[in-house]
Amino acid sequence: MPSHQSPGLAVLILTVTLAVAMLAFAADPRNPFAGKQRAAKAGEYEFRINCALCHGLGARGGGRGPDLTTARKRHANTDAEMFQIISNGIPGTAMPANGTNGQGVGMTDDEIWQIITYLRTIEVKRSAKAMGNAAHGRQLFYGDSNCSTCHMVNGKGGRIGPDLSGIAARRRRDALIESIRKPSARLAWGLTEPTKEFPQEYQTVTVVTSDGHQFKGVTLNEDSFSLQMIDTSEQIHLFEKDQLQSLKISRESLMPAYNPDILSEHDLNDILAYLENTAAP
Repeated sequence: MPSHQSPGLAVLILTVTLAVAMLAFAADPRNPFAGKQRAAKAGEYEFRINCALCHGLGARGGGRGPDLTTARKRHANTDAEMFQIISNGIPGTAMPANGTNGQGVGMTDDEIWQIITYLRTIEVKRSAKAMGNAAHGRQLFYGDSNCSTCHMVNGKGGRIGPDLSGIAARRRRDALIESIRKPSARLAWGLTEPTKEFPQEYQTVTVVTSDGHQFKGVTLNEDSFSLQMIDTSEQIHLFEKDQLQSLKISRESLMPAYNPDILSEHDLNDILAYLENTAAP
């Protein structure tokens, strides 16, 4: 007589099958295209469509996403970890899950593996010998160079500018130098919110209230009717736009340009060495 499986048994078999498949992926998370030049070329094309808007052409980092050419990455090192991040995103950051950010289209598993193959071909290993004196750089950061007035590292410092904890793991050295020498060239991105695809830029804002009081700082959030800002005294304000006497938003950074007359190449290298030192786990 023919046997009949109960619905409960069928569900159990399906659950076990999926679990075995997931364990198989965890046990053998190999990139099927590793080392294949044609796949890397296809991955470069996919990267330009789906990833370059945030991570920049060549994956060297953009205003929204970190540099991916470093061999040691902040959130992932193995190919399997990179696959999971590209697929599922990183909660609480601007990194979206595959196919949910409105840029490009959802990628297949093969296309994600091809992107990872491409990234492996352009990785640059950081020199084992760091340039500069990290100890002196720390003294400058919290002392004469006044970096900590606006920036925080590992919970110590100001809040007006971006938190620089681990920044050297996310940005190339040349990008950090540009941010110090020419801070208005690329404004950093600030708070990330679930309701917004990308965070607000660190734009400079000058507000004059209806009673004539002036506030200057950076924008934290803005919509058509209101503006939230943090002023140079690190006080947070929320204004209704229709109640202001004036409102001026500028892409000229509050951060001064540290040209070589203000910050020597030697001292700059020391500060970068300190930031690179804090990037280590």
